[in-house]
Amino acid sequence: MIRQSTDMQRAARRASPARTLPAIAAIGLLTAFAAPERAAAQDEPVRVLATVEMIADVARNVAGSCAEVEALLGSGVDPHDYIATASDVTRLSTADLILYVDFALEEQLAAVLERLSARIPTIGVLAAALDPEDLLDDPTEPGQVDPHVWMDASLWARIAPVIGDAVVEQRPDCADEIAAHVDAYTVQLQALYDWAGESIATIPQDQRRLVTAHDAFEYFANAYGMEASEAIEGISTASEASIGDIREVADYVIDNNVAAVFVETTVSPRTIEALVQEVRARGNRIEIGGELYSDAMGEPGTVGGTYIGMIYENTVTITQALGGTPAALPEALADWAREWDIVQ
Repeated sequence: MIRQSTDMQRAARRASPARTLPAIAAIGLLTAFAAPERAAAQDEPVRVLATVEMIADVARNVAGSCAEVEALLGSGVDPHDYIATASDVTRLSTADLILYVDFALEEQLAAVLERLSARIPTIGVLAAALDPEDLLDDPTEPGQVDPHVWMDASLWARIAPVIGDAVVEQRPDCADEIAAHVDAYTVQLQALYDWAGESIATIPQDQRRLVTAHDAFEYFANAYGMEASEAIEGISTASEASIGDIREVADYVIDNNVAAVFVETTVSPRTIEALVQEVRARGNRIEIGGELYSDAMGEPGTVGGTYIGMIYENTVTITQALGGTPAALPEALADWAREWDIVQ
């Protein structure tokens, strides 16, 4: 069962021999390593495997004790060009439920996920949870979705009931527990969304310009009131930035008197460092404002290793670097803040 047929169509349209070879190899691995289909006992937690931690953390908050949730890709791993290994295929093959974002993100995992969807419930959360009008397009590839929806907490909250329903489908006795978790977590994410907007609003309006290594922050800019988001690389990190790309963004930084630019945890800092050198070489001041989480969260056991913490730390970093002051956290996030010893 798969709930993202549009993903398959998009993957087929943009496939090329060079890009599909790893996928073909992965299908070979899948044939070799796939475990026999299994009906999990109803008293065991559902084994959920998400491609990225941004999904996995939502699933943990929603499913509670009704599921054991893991992520395929860890901190600092770029999902755009990640190719499945033999052990990845084994893990996917033994899951009860597979969750992924969209093949615009997990580009090289598409063939493996498509093959597994014939026998394991496999859900693309963007298509399952959001309407097409909620999604932004890739400006460089018409018809291609910008998959970085988790940057908008109010939109990302919509995947919670989708994940909850998928777990309940396999564990009907968990329906009431999961419904309560969905409601509580949705309240937290709406509070996070409101707080981020209040924080960004403290930045002087002419400084609400976000310049990053790759184009992962359009949803963030739209959601929280940034004037613009500019990046050296496009939505996908598959191609490297050119000197012309760096100079073009340097023009933007200088023309708009941007105070700080940002590196990302899943992208080499070299392009941003080159941008800083270019801007300074032209006699202008610019600083690296900090490191942002874009396509992966932080290390497990850290604030940034939670979805709420990812958005929280990004917002604090951006707000402070661009001249604003983070707002006080709302009461709805008080328990989360106490858990992580965050005092404001």
